[in-house]
Amino acid sequence: MTGLVASPWLSGAFTFSSAASTTSLSSSTEASKFSKYKFCPSTSSPPSSAPYNFRVVCRSQFAAANELKFLLHHALESSGVDTTHARAAREGFCSQIKKLSDIERQTSISINRGVDLGKTALYIAAEDDSLISHSSVPLPVDAFIARLDDLSMDYCTQNSSSFRSSPENLLQCLERYLYVNKGFRRTNVQNQPESRALYLHSVLTHRSGSAPMLSLIYSEILKMLRLWGLLDFDVEIFFPHDPHSLPRGYHKQRSKESDQPHIMTSQSLLVEILRNLKAAFWPFQLDHTRSLFLRAAHAANCADRLNNAEESAFQIASAKAAQHRLERGVWTSVRFGDMRRALSACERLILLETDLKELRDYSVLLYHCGFYEESLQYLKLYQDLKNSSIPNLSSDSFSVLEEDAVEKLMIRLNLILTEEGWSRTSYVRSSLCNNSEPW
Repeated sequence: MTGLVASPWLSGAFTFSSAASTTSLSSSTEASKFSKYKFCPSTSSPPSSAPYNFRVVCRSQFAAANELKFLLHHALESSGVDTTHARAAREGFCSQIKKLSDIERQTSISINRGVDLGKTALYIAAEDDSLISHSSVPLPVDAFIARLDDLSMDYCTQNSSSFRSSPENLLQCLERYLYVNKGFRRTNVQNQPESRALYLHSVLTHRSGSAPMLSLIYSEILKMLRLWGLLDFDVEIFFPHDPHSLPRGYHKQRSKESDQPHIMTSQSLLVEILRNLKAAFWPFQLDHTRSLFLRAAHAANCADRLNNAEESAFQIASAKAAQHRLERGVWTSVRFGDMRRALSACERLILLETDLKELRDYSVLLYHCGFYEESLQYLKLYQDLKNSSIPNLSSDSFSVLEEDAVEKLMIRLNLILTEEGWSRTSYVRSSLCNNSEPW
């Protein structure tokens, strides 16, 4: 399959081949071969996108996914953007997540030893930095790893007496050092956060970040203290689920059963980081009462409006503005997300293999980019795997709406691809315009 590809999100046309050297579900340092790991729902999904409860699905059932390719890097490269640093960062990310055994996935971040979570988070930041900055210099991952180590060393220098006190006093000293002396504070990512709160290198620089980022920094300090033989007790980090609280450490031997839901595992941390990025840069930001997929499906007229009578003039005007930007080939805006970073988050979530719905969400973004054939392939894979699993019998209203939108999107994609006279070439002429607006 080779042909001329055009997208309203891109500034030029390019050729795409399924055999192209793009990152695939089975490539990138063999991070994803669908032979062992499982798709399972995430417990951190927001209420508006309640996941299905799937039974165990072995990766050996995903043979068809080996033929599917990720498009982002190849699309940018074919339109004249150098993706060398982005590809290298993705390779680094894959080299880390391939260490995620079933046990490591469920291991608390405070005791994880198989995956370097700090480095993994920095590879995420390095890829996105390359996508938006087009810098000839990659993000200095090793320099920010050194900055994390400096935090630990600085704590030891200033609070050496805490290692001779009780576990509770040591943790209080560590939190005072982190949140008072160093001034790290939490940003609520639910309220249109600044992007720098979602990337580890920016949080280390500006000392303001999301709860997952602060939890990661906390756990990295604990990891170093343990490596240096300065911790002689087991520590867990209490991850807050409210919008304002800070991650806190506690002595594991004195934990309560109620603490269990607040333990952040290696897998859940990476999923939380990527889903925060996905939500922040999703190109359809209106109506936060609906899931990301329903917003994108609604923009494609593949989902019914929920409160049609209450739709405000502002929402209608914003939707028209969004459509105008799509037609002009603008990738990003303050109010309407960033397709590049939304796609990169989706691709990495698929590589993590934690939720079937990531295939569906990636598909709807490909639809809006004009990659109809590839969108249909991912949507078919999602449906096939979903149908081979056993969903929860009690589906909520959002699940019903989402599955209805999936069916409508599938119908539309089939119609587009079978319509007589449709071609990618004609799509090029009708949708590509001057991409002169600032990034």
